[in-house]
Amino acid sequence: MKYKAFLIKYAEIGIKGKNRYVFEDALCDRVAEKLAKVADGFEVVREQGRLKVNCPDVYDYDEAIEQMKKVFGVYEICPAYVIEDASWDSLTKGVGEYVGERYRNTPHTFKVEARRSDKSYPITSPQICADMGEYILNNFSEFKVNVHNPEILLYVEIRNYAYVYSDKVKGLGGMPVGANGHAMLLLSGGIDSPVAGYMVSKRGVTIDAVYFHAPPYTSERAKQKVVDLARLISVYTGPIRLHVVNFTDIQLAIIDKCPRDELTIIMRRYMMRIAEHFAYEKKCQALITGESIGQVASQTPQSLIATNAVCTLPVYRPLIAFDKQDIVDIAEKINTYETSIQPYEDCCTIFVAKHPVTKPYLNIIERSEKKLTGTIEALVEKAINETEIIEVSE
Repeated sequence: MKYKAFLIKYAEIGIKGKNRYVFEDALCDRVAEKLAKVADGFEVVREQGRLKVNCPDVYDYDEAIEQMKKVFGVYEICPAYVIEDASWDSLTKGVGEYVGERYRNTPHTFKVEARRSDKSYPITSPQICADMGEYILNNFSEFKVNVHNPEILLYVEIRNYAYVYSDKVKGLGGMPVGANGHAMLLLSGGIDSPVAGYMVSKRGVTIDAVYFHAPPYTSERAKQKVVDLARLISVYTGPIRLHVVNFTDIQLAIIDKCPRDELTIIMRRYMMRIAEHFAYEKKCQALITGESIGQVASQTPQSLIATNAVCTLPVYRPLIAFDKQDIVDIAEKINTYETSIQPYEDCCTIFVAKHPVTKPYLNIIERSEKKLTGTIEALVEKAINETEIIEVSE
């Protein structure tokens, strides 16, 4: 059937206090942006405890649903039949039209649930349920009541208009992007970092990204792989400004002057320094990484202490307690897994030591880094100044 409206339910936003409108407005904007890809003429407005989407006369229903399912903050999408006159006669007529068209007179068990956002409505919610159930039984002989395990839950909401619906499409939940600040993601070509960006964005954080490229040791195909990953997660996060840093000379200097078993930690510390530079430049409040405790040598608790020591911004690590299969499951869900496993290595894997230190002492790492003094500063400045910025969107 053709729907003229959707009711969008949110969950966590509903517990916000006086600033709830900030989150609702952000959610309205994100839903409107997605629906603009489907057709012109969608209108997204706030109602008490809901968003309402007014639909144009012509649009692709399935595509509209798919776009709204990708918006963080959307908990459920309810395709609704709109009854502009909420008087009892009009309400029963509208419910009858909805049931007849939606279910085409096929046998079902049902239950009615009612909600009055407009408390001035003269009939209470329990009475609406009882009377509407009686109306359906009297007019649809093939329908039977089952209050414990119905095949159809028929929802009736009284607001400025009356709305009838029985379908609920699950959304992503979370917070709308843009409602909770800005962070910089260290994005590699692996499985973990795209998932980390997705998860932090689900909390309402806008993200940009930094990728460390090491030509000629890493190929243009490795770089394109990261661009592709950024594009895949931008479906959920919105547009991403990807900073591509040429890290080759910095890595070669570290290899030349620092102990082999400390290379990974020291390289990682310089990546964090450079990522934080761009984070401050873009007014970000945090860095994001895909690290998980103990997954590799640079992600032991001691290694994370050494890495954190160069940062003044907080570092968000949403995968810190996940095992690999947890991360893979999310990567498959958001469609990044197949791209992540393409065999194009990034700079972290090219120069990894055969036996990297797993329990580094910070004072020893800092002492090793002093060997780079007089060389590394110019290389870092050059890498920052020559960084390529790619605007990525779905």
